[in-house]
Amino acid sequence: MKAIVYDQAGLEPENPRALYETDIAVPTPGPRDLLVRIHAIAVNPVDTKVRRGMTPDGPRILGWDAAGVVAAVGAEVSLFRPGDEVFYAGSLLRPGTNAEYALVDERIAGHKPATLDFAHAAALPLTSLTAWELLFDRLGVPEGGGEDRTLLVTAGAGGVGSILVQLASRLTRMTVVATASRPETQAWVRELGAHHVIDHGKGLIPELKRVGVSSVTDVASLTHTSSYFAQFIEALAPQGRIAVIDDPDTLDVVPLKRKALSLHWELMFTRSMYQTADMVRQHEYLERVAALVDQGVLRSTLGEHFGRIDAANLRRAHALLESGKARGKIVLEGYGEMAASHPAA
Repeated sequence: MKAIVYDQAGLEPENPRALYETDIAVPTPGPRDLLVRIHAIAVNPVDTKVRRGMTPDGPRILGWDAAGVVAAVGAEVSLFRPGDEVFYAGSLLRPGTNAEYALVDERIAGHKPATLDFAHAAALPLTSLTAWELLFDRLGVPEGGGEDRTLLVTAGAGGVGSILVQLASRLTRMTVVATASRPETQAWVRELGAHHVIDHGKGLIPELKRVGVSSVTDVASLTHTSSYFAQFIEALAPQGRIAVIDDPDTLDVVPLKRKALSLHWELMFTRSMYQTADMVRQHEYLERVAALVDQGVLRSTLGEHFGRIDAANLRRAHALLESGKARGKIVLEGYGEMAASHPAA
């Protein structure tokens, strides 16, 4: 099968060796695996972080978001059957989705929303799971509740922010404040349901005051946590909560004590990495997301379609993500003829 791989960390995405095309064998499903024929993929910051920071033992397939069709199932699979259209975000411990076929444990896959094509569906799994777990599992906001709570979402126009704003504004009664700095991204998060939009470049505290928000009860820190941490502490009401998804070098949590603030980490891959007893929750969450999409409650956060799945387009997508200027999710769809040779050194 055709696949896009990397074998050397730290290369700029413009370098042809950063991601290149090759042929490998189609994998064989294990007992609870689905073998999925990949129709569309989405690119996430984790893709670029792994490519930049981790040198693999051999050529590695990146990519986690995908939508496709089940081609075969393992002997113990009970949730799906061949021919089902699925979407999922995969596991950090397994080869990724930048290939014609990929394996995924049925417990972390969902049936694709019937009202979406593959490209729009591929934009949803990783960010939906991250946002769902952050809001409901980590911050503990009850669905339909939160009327006395105000949520501050940094990077509201990014991949996770775009779905988190929707979940919070449509499935809870929280007041949602999202950060965005450009006119087009500010318009985007307003469309998604944010009650207030502030410019993080002008300082969180003065911007919150500008929109009439004296304090917040919850923070979803989706990027640059270490830069905003002191401002979060100042903005939060006593006994507030901070949920973090990025990778700050370090955080001094001592200042949280005075206000009895709590810090929560969200990593969507934890359930699959540790094969937790509640791993099937991710299947349940994706089924719920699909239903909400089909009911018109949630919308896909596809921001840009970069064309077919090939190394050049994928490198271009990595470059845009690393620039920090992406809006919503970057999606690629379908395979054309791809060269199988390793690029010249």
